[in-house]
Amino acid sequence: MIESLQQFDVELFLKVHRGLANPFFDWLLPLMRNRYFWAPLYLFIVVFSFIEYKKKGWYIIGMLLVTFGIGDALASRIIKPLVGRIRPCNEMTLTDQIIHRVPCGSGYSFPSAHATNHFAIAIFLIFVFYPKWKPVLPIGLAWAFIISFSQVYVGVHYPIDTMVGAVLGTAIGLCTAKIYKTIQPQQ
Repeated sequence: MIESLQQFDVELFLKVHRGLANPFFDWLLPLMRNRYFWAPLYLFIVVFSFIEYKKKGWYIIGMLLVTFGIGDALASRIIKPLVGRIRPCNEMTLTDQIIHRVPCGSGYSFPSAHATNHFAIAIFLIFVFYPKWKPVLPIGLAWAFIISFSQVYVGVHYPIDTMVGAVLGTAIGLCTAKIYKTIQPQQ
């Protein structure tokens, strides 16, 4: 069962990584997974939270940092070392099939911390901002999805790594949103 699931994961990985290869994705998707590319968005979220939510903005940003911290700790420091799955770009059996679009890194692959963190942040922000800003739902989900998809396309994660990261991040985002709802000050 595990072997057939791993085989499916490798086949799906290759369909995305090699099968969807094109110059536009080769340019765009490495950018989508780059944290510096998103720095203006992160700054906007901080400024928006303070301007629009005043005192609650401190709670939003604080819980956003907690959300990120929990996601990153669970994915990178707890689960990855326990599972120890090799990244596809470091997998010896895939050496001749990998297109090197970004540096591979030496860490483990499962689950994707990018997917975990960005889905956690997106879900948290959706629950906080949705009552006033309905477009945050499709925008937040699309943002987290494109970052997760990019991880597979550039060759640093298998699809199951990002899917599990998305599920884990969603659970974290839901939990921290629930905590936020109970501790937020009334305005």
